[in-house]
Amino acid sequence: MFGQYLITFRETLEAALIAAIILSYLARSGRRILTRYAWYGISLAIVASFSLGVIVWFTYGILSETSKLLFEAVAAFIAVAVLSSMIYWMAVKGRDIREETEKRVERAASRSAIIGLSSFGFVVVFREGFETVLFLTPFLLDDAIATLAGMFLGILTAVLLSYGIFVVGMKINLQRFFYFTSIILILLAGGLAGYGMHELLEYYEETGYKIGWLSEPAYALGIPPDSPFHHKGIIGSIFAVMFGYTVSAEWARIIVHISYLAIVLPLVIWVYRKMDRKNV
Repeated sequence: MFGQYLITFRETLEAALIAAIILSYLARSGRRILTRYAWYGISLAIVASFSLGVIVWFTYGILSETSKLLFEAVAAFIAVAVLSSMIYWMAVKGRDIREETEKRVERAASRSAIIGLSSFGFVVVFREGFETVLFLTPFLLDDAIATLAGMFLGILTAVLLSYGIFVVGMKINLQRFFYFTSIILILLAGGLAGYGMHELLEYYEETGYKIGWLSEPAYALGIPPDSPFHHKGIIGSIFAVMFGYTVSAEWARIIVHISYLAIVLPLVIWVYRKMDRKNV
């Protein structure tokens, strides 16, 4: 549940912070009357995001067992790709997110307030909602209850934190916050990439497609399914979500998992350090 919570918390916080920037900027610039147009777009984006999640869930439910394996694999790979791009974007733009958002709000308000602000509010919030649906889909298909619980807690704490930052005036180093959460999300994405490859291997097996030694087990710990240390057990499931832990894994899964971490983790750390030196 912690992995699902972290994803939802991070994405909701980004959406809530951007929405708060939009609304507070309009209020500070003497255009409080225009905030209702921004709220139109924000509200529509929230409804659209939840609707998308329901559509994905029902689409999965009508698929055949073999097609479900491919669906889970594709969903996992898409989630990893979007999650990685989001992490990189926040590493580069996170420090200036307030200034960039206010500039876009100014342009939107200067043109056509109704269409401009509603569209901008919708796009920035729906983007985070769309990403959240993509990230949570593999987890939702595997454990719906834990995913929904993590999603609810993530939304609640993110909204409370954004309220504290913009209304109460609570101080927090967002750049440092995004840095540490990015590291955790990279570890999570690495496990998700490996999981996607595992589901793809199972799909190949079901369809009779052979890929040789890559589909053979790289290791097997021999931990029984009823053990709390099994990847579906109470303890093991936490490490499974956060780090891609599993009691057995194919060579292809190991290669994809390690390759992702070896490339993305050093890259993001380098980008954050580069941005820190640039802003010193």
